[in-house]
Parts: sequence; C-alpha cells; structure tokens
Amino acid sequence: MRFKYLFLFLLLIPATLLAKVPDEEDILRKTLDSSSPFYFPALMMRYTNLERLSEEEYHYLYYGYACQDSYKPTMSNDGTTNLYTSLVGLDADKPETEQLQHIISSSIEALHSDPFSPMILNTLVYAYGALGDKKNEEAYFYHLQGILETIKSSGDGRSEKYPMHIIMFSHAVDVVASMGVESRRAQIISRSVEYIPLVTPRKVPDGKIKGFYFDYSRIYRNKPDDVTFKKKRTWQFNNLGVREYK
Repeated sequence: MRFKYLFLFLLLIPATLLAKVPDEEDILRKTLDSSSPFYFPALMMRYTNLERLSEEEYHYLYYGYACQDSYKPTMSNDGTTNLYTSLVGLDADKPETEQLQHIISSSIEALHSDPFSPMILNTLVYAYGALGDKKNEEAYFYHLQGILETIKSSGDGRSEKYPMHIIMFSHAVDVVASMGVESRRAQIISRSVEYIPLVTPRKVPDGKIKGFYFDYSRIYRNKPDDVTFKKKRTWQFNNLGVREYK
C-alpha cells in the first residue's frame, strides 16, 4: 500500500451533496454523555493512544473538542513556536537523527495545546517516517487524514453559505495547503466566516475556485473579551514538500 503524506490533494465534493455540517446540539449531547460511543474523554484517549478512528468518530472528536474546558483557541502555543524553531536548518532529504527526535518531542508538546493541528500531525508523519518508524508514521498519517477529511466534509468551502468548519484559525490554512495550492492572506468577512483566496484559481468542471470559505464561529464564541480579530490575517506554514512511502 502506498500513502502520500506531507499533505494530500483531494477534490472537494459539493456541500449540498455530502456535507456533514456540525450539529452543535447533537455534538454537545453525545460527547458529554458517558454512555455514548462518542463520549469525548473516551475518544480522546483512543486518539492519544494512536488508535485508528472511524470517520464519524473523528467528526465528534474534532468538533467535540470545542465543547471542552481545555479548548483555548486564542491562547498562544509555545509548543508550536518550539516546533518551528526545531525545523530551522532541516535538510528534509537527509535529516539528522537527533534533530528528528527533537522535532518529534516538540510536536508532541505542541499537540497538548492544539491536538488536531494538521500541520503538527503532518510534521510527525514526516519525522517518524524519516526515522524508519513505520508504526507511528502510519498512525499519525491516519490521524492527519481523519482530521483533514472531517474539516473538508463539513462543507465544500466554495461559498459563504457552505463553508468548511474549523476550531482553530491555523487549521484553515493547513487545509488549503493540503490541496497543493498557493493562497493569499486570509480575510475575515463576517463575524463567523473568513475567506482564503488562491493565488491562481483552480479550474473545475463547473467553473473556477477562486478561494475557500471557513466558518470560525467556534473560535469567536470562545474568545476572551480582550482579544480582537483584524479584518485581514497573515498566515505562515512550514511546507516540507510531498513524499511517499510504501
């Protein structure tokens, strides 16, 4: 079996056909009920233990996180800062073992504040793969794929009416990066939706995709009163390139 990682490009299916828009009442009820198969602490434990989850389980886990006291979407993540530092000077084709081990420890630390970050999961897939640890490489690959598909399946993102739903601002740019396209500065266009325009529009059978819309309302609901969002936001993403493994 072959997997492409450090992000896959997958065509988005129109939201009107297959979108699984998060139902807040349903998610709250099922993730807080200890008798539910989607009880958040149980799902989170399985996720942390690197168990492979179903599509539905990833859905309740990702959006259920926004219902937890530990969800702090506007707090700075020192772990992510340390992770970026650990990547400085990395030769992605011939990495040193010591640096890879440092990248892994920095990534695990960063996951404590942002457990579903595609960028962090992506980095772990790369680092474990470069070390030859196929078990952990594959486990994080499936987590990465599960989170990306959860977000992509929440809406096609091609209009403000059918946005993709995120729980962290950085997840939006990670999703766009996973499509292998170059994007411009993200723009907040309403109290609940932001837009990320593409540098080059993508041709699709029914026209062109000029950019993608994301619903960030969960972040807005959980922001402290002293935090404000500007109309435009500049994103940074560490792109290690596309690799393959068997």
